[in-house]
Amino acid sequence: MILLQLTANTGPEECCLAVRKALAQLLRECDGAQIKAELLEHVPSEVPGNFRSVLLALEGDAADALAKRWCGSVQWVCASPYRPGHKRKNWFIGVEVFETDAPGATGEPLHDKDLRFETLRASGPGGQHVNKTDSAVRATHVPSGLSVKVQTERSQHANKRLARALLAHKLAAQADDAASAARNQRWRQHHGVERGNAARAFRGEGFVEV
Repeated sequence: MILLQLTANTGPEECCLAVRKALAQLLRECDGAQIKAELLEHVPSEVPGNFRSVLLALEGDAADALAKRWCGSVQWVCASPYRPGHKRKNWFIGVEVFETDAPGATGEPLHDKDLRFETLRASGPGGQHVNKTDSAVRATHVPSGLSVKVQTERSQHANKRLARALLAHKLAAQADDAASAARNQRWRQHHGVERGNAARAFRGEGFVEV
């Protein structure tokens, strides 16, 4: 399993729209390559339907190759649909790959003894199966108190696996956010892409690859 995050970083609403369009393109490519994609988390922006960031879990023989193709920064060349006459036409988003065996906040792998799993009834759409089956899983990293809830799968075992991966990602991100040097490095990489080093580039409202 691979975790793939698309983010607008601190970019304007046009970048959040680019995340939305990139997500749609990514899901189409997953379908074509027989890769299973699960949306684990999303952070909406101010415009309905747009995203500040999304986090997906990818599984399949071609998942690693597809993730590497997207990893880096993505450029979208398009006139702003929100600010007519705005001079800027180049919008950038970041795509990052996280390994599911990523270490926790201490730099050590997650250990079963530090994890507590609870099963609970899933909520939201899904019909009678979701309403009557305790398939959702809440995982807690006891030393830090950080917890996540996963209900994307109907299998409790699959949700437990996703929850563990998501916890590892969150703990690693938590540790990374505490390191200003890492944040500065990510910021430099973001601006380096704006000078023409985008991993992939798309153009127009139709988000057609250049």
